[in-house]
Amino acid sequence: MRVALAAPVRALPRGAGLAYEPKFDGHRVVVLRTADDVVLQARSGRVITAAFPDLAAAARQLPPETTLDGEVVVWHDGRTDFALVQRRAAATSARAAALARTLPASYAAFDVLDLAGLDLRPRAYEQRRALLVDLLLPLGPPLQPVPMTTDPDLAATWYETLPASGIEGLVIKRLDQPYPAGRRAWRKLRHTDTTDAAAVGWTGTAHRPSALVLVLPDDDTPVVSSPLTGALRTAAAEALAGREHPAEAAGTVTAVGLGELPYRLLDPPLTVEVRHATTRHPPPEVLRIRADG
Repeated sequence: MRVALAAPVRALPRGAGLAYEPKFDGHRVVVLRTADDVVLQARSGRVITAAFPDLAAAARQLPPETTLDGEVVVWHDGRTDFALVQRRAAATSARAAALARTLPASYAAFDVLDLAGLDLRPRAYEQRRALLVDLLLPLGPPLQPVPMTTDPDLAATWYETLPASGIEGLVIKRLDQPYPAGRRAWRKLRHTDTTDAAAVGWTGTAHRPSALVLVLPDDDTPVVSSPLTGALRTAAAEALAGREHPAEAAGTVTAVGLGELPYRLLDPPLTVEVRHATTRHPPPEVLRIRADG
């Protein structure tokens, strides 16, 4: 399932026929309610159903042959926490049930692509949105439609006030737009050019890590950061103590110009602030390691 993507903009688009949604800092997931069961698919195509048994159970209430597009988030201390989402997504089947109890996930749905076997992707966003709300509101949490407004002034207020809750900006869509699978036809306005990422591993040694392996919001494919500065290497070495995964200590990741690199895994992941990058070119730059990560 190819998902729709968004291109960055530097100012809030205004005009008739636009819809505005908060941009959640979570894990992009397509929910497929098949005729027999539920499949949760990450943006990369990886099936992560076993990692989210709580969401899979909730999605079984959907009509068979229904597909949703949205973001999985985990709320902690009144805000969304991307590192906790990644911890859930990376959990083994044995740990998933326990994490579902201690770190329950929510699904912020922003589109319905199929409904009871009917392909809705050719329909206008405005029609799909109405069907999404009608579908999910009776069910309630943890499956919920994201807020939406057509009022640019209200959207501007969201943009200024919601970052305190972990909302990183806005997504802007045309009301008359079909679902743009695989294309950057939506627009996104981030509050800054930085974002939180989950550091799921590192390259180099634990005493002197050279780079961090990151999972960025909206993409579950690990990427290598640019080389860490001396100060960040010291901070990373302190933060890495005691976080190496005991069972699966090594992995590989593709680095631009370097090919496949071995790296060490982290459990739980660290939360780091990075200068935003939507692709692997250039690699994301780590700005700081959060003290609460």
